[in-house]
Amino acid sequence: MFTGIIEDKGNVLKVAYRGQEKRLTVELPPRLTEVQLGDSINLNGVCLTIAQRKENSVDLDFSQETLQRTTLGELREGDQVNLERALRLTDRLGGHIVTGHIDGIGVIVEKRKERDFLQLRIRIPESVSRYVVQKGSIAIDGISLTVNEYQAGEIHMTLIPYTIEKTTLRDKKVGDPVNVEADILGKYVEKLLNRGDQKSGPIDLSFLNEHGFLKRD
Repeated sequence: MFTGIIEDKGNVLKVAYRGQEKRLTVELPPRLTEVQLGDSINLNGVCLTIAQRKENSVDLDFSQETLQRTTLGELREGDQVNLERALRLTDRLGGHIVTGHIDGIGVIVEKRKERDFLQLRIRIPESVSRYVVQKGSIAIDGISLTVNEYQAGEIHMTLIPYTIEKTTLRDKKVGDPVNVEADILGKYVEKLLNRGDQKSGPIDLSFLNEHGFLKRD
């Protein structure tokens, strides 16, 4: 589990292929060198396990599922990536709950500098859009961002100077793909409202009235 507050950026040192799978060697910034073999780490929004620990780098394995559902398959040597260590229970939750399980791939359709800020507009998959609410949270390449506006399948967000400096979004261009993860709370609410029980049916006005939740005159 993560917060979407990127700790630092790392550099891709090596890309190796193992059949249909892929192994990435990532150079760690000094503040993240305490990670250990088997730890979880968030890389561009994707939760990965450290397969091998070296002095200043780690090896991360990508399954075929990860390569198909995320943008990680496009990473090349020299690319920078967003990094965040797993959340500890004693940490402050500065962003929102991020699982590191990508829901879909979005595309940057507008990127505009406005004084010290960056205005970003991203087209997201229809399967993700039902979980998006204005002023709600969404993770883009692992970064916890607030949705300023949602319209016609696109979300608009404002990046503050700290986020611009600490993440890879500063170097992204219009047309670039990004990993998108919707807020998991919305998914649980949807599941509970549908109840997953065809015998009982969904929670609707009839259900609420039958069980005394609606005020009667």
